[in-house]
Amino acid sequence: MTAPPPITPGSIVVAVDGSEHADRAVEWATEQAALERRPLTVVNAAGEGEARNAAWASLEGNLYAMPELLRASRATVDAAVERAHQVQPALTIETRALVGDPRQVLVDMSAQAHMIVMGSRGRGAFRSMFLGSVSAAVSKHAACPVVVCRPGSPDTLTHGVVVGADGSPESLPVIEFAFKLASQRRLRLTAVHCYFDAAAAVAAVDELPQGNEGPDAQADLRLLLSESVAGLSEKYPDVEVSLRLAHGLVDEGLPTLADQAALTVVGHHHGHPMRRWWAGAMATAILERSHGTVVVVPEAEDTEGT
Repeated sequence: MTAPPPITPGSIVVAVDGSEHADRAVEWATEQAALERRPLTVVNAAGEGEARNAAWASLEGNLYAMPELLRASRATVDAAVERAHQVQPALTIETRALVGDPRQVLVDMSAQAHMIVMGSRGRGAFRSMFLGSVSAAVSKHAACPVVVCRPGSPDTLTHGVVVGADGSPESLPVIEFAFKLASQRRLRLTAVHCYFDAAAAVAAVDELPQGNEGPDAQADLRLLLSESVAGLSEKYPDVEVSLRLAHGLVDEGLPTLADQAALTVVGHHHGHPMRRWWAGAMATAILERSHGTVVVVPEAEDTEGT
């Protein structure tokens, strides 16, 4: 498959396939593009359900399918644009109707995009999975933040923005992204650190005591968490912030709060292999268990090398 055509750098990209999950993503992405005054790029790759990759469509004897696939892709994109303009009539919108593997298309676009927004499942062969293959793959490999819109009920999503914080320098971009979203959407922010887990060992943060649940240990953890948000609280004074310690593994403690959060922000690491595995596993677990929208943000590179 050839590389997808370039997009306007800094665009918000939304993946569409005509499903209800994608419709939610279009509405969220449109609102976010208006808040940030960024262009919106609406993308569909081969209908995301009609063909899984360009190789299938180009097999001898199947060349006739290409025009039909492109027509279906264009129709899907046009319907999404109409929906977006109903939300924000004046928004600048670009479109990309393509034949190709949607996972690779979106990962390639992530190098230029400000963020990628998608539904949690689509119309394709993997629609029976709790988390769709496209959203799982893109959130794991994208170079920019990925927003996965889950079908939570607004009546139950009362916790504003929840962000996981482990006290490491690498997690600061994740926390700042959560502050920015909370400020833009006028939501309160809860920063959560899950303790008595393997995160401290993976991140090599000696300050995080393990196997000690006494008041002194919790005071140290609360101080670490407070220091993680201190500078950002000054940068975003309009954001109401609360700190929370949650006992247990990250994929146990954070989803409990995420179930009632409008937005849950977690990190994904591309550097150290062990941290990359750990962060990726936690992000996937939270994506699968959360009822509200989840944002997966690339962490900073390791400050001490990989």
